[in-house]
Amino acid sequence: MKQVTAVRVGNMKDPDPEKRGLVEVTDVPVKKPGPGEVLIKVAYCAICGSDPHVIGGLFGWDAPFGIGHELSGVVAEVGPGLKTGIKVGDRVGGNFRNYCGSCYYCTNGLEQWCENATEEPGMAEYVLWNEKQCVVLPGDVSLKNGCLIEPVSVAVRVMDKTHIKIGQNVVVSGGGPIGLLNLQLANLYGAANLTLLEPNPARRELAKKYGAKYVFDPLTDDIRAETARITNGRGFDVLLEVSGIPSAAELLLGIAAKSARVIYVAQYARGYNLPLNLYDQIYMKELEITGTFVSPYTFTRTAQIIGRLDLDDLTAQVFPIDEAKAAFEAHLSGKYPKIIVQCSPDMD
Repeated sequence: MKQVTAVRVGNMKDPDPEKRGLVEVTDVPVKKPGPGEVLIKVAYCAICGSDPHVIGGLFGWDAPFGIGHELSGVVAEVGPGLKTGIKVGDRVGGNFRNYCGSCYYCTNGLEQWCENATEEPGMAEYVLWNEKQCVVLPGDVSLKNGCLIEPVSVAVRVMDKTHIKIGQNVVVSGGGPIGLLNLQLANLYGAANLTLLEPNPARRELAKKYGAKYVFDPLTDDIRAETARITNGRGFDVLLEVSGIPSAAELLLGIAAKSARVIYVAQYARGYNLPLNLYDQIYMKELEITGTFVSPYTFTRTAQIIGRLDLDDLTAQVFPIDEAKAAFEAHLSGKYPKIIVQCSPDMD
């Protein structure tokens, strides 16, 4: 079967083509489902913002390795002993991480830190998952939009950690896919003065469509002054940093209200240390500062809410799997909110 594989680790924007991170479509065998497993024929797999970082060496993996984890497809074959009712023909998405369920973390409600977690590359014609990873897509959600169930689950986890209340002032820093998804969810939660900080004008326009009351360019607008104006000088109660830009990470601390919750969602460079004045931010303001790593315990709920989100703009740019290199080039260009790879041309 065809699989998109990282064949060289390196910065995918490196000006030297001999050092640049590289993906190719390779041929790998299709695995046979064992007990409790299902073989999924993949319809679509979206490129995640983390994929180029992984190819760039973020996790220290050696090439070659398969990539892709935001996927949808149809169950093609099942192994023996299934317990969830998943069957051949079901349209599914789900959790790309297979947790063991028995280690210290799994048995203490912290499966994201599972000591035995495994992953199968999903940007391929087929992927083998344990049945517990699968969530059946609602009938009103297309396979194309259904491949976003994983990034939507990330946004759901973020909202879980905000403890948001109706009428609180919310700002999202970064208008990429996760930022725009969180913007939509915050709007559903009843956020007040919902604001997006994003330099890309096209993404600012999308934010207005998704419910943002205010949109600002952090490169040209005075964000501190605008924050004071729209929040009566108090600052934002919930602040989500989704851009991964250090200057944005630092800005949020300066526009946070007292007892605000600041959530760093994006991946940052390993060597970056956030400047934090403990007296000003922790003692005098009691800020709650946290982050997110994957999205445990969210997928069933995500399947129930995904149909209420506007996802068509995020799934408009589709490349066939044979054009995976071009798909990554389009992703890296920043021109599009999201890039989707169609892994099986006969599925829609």
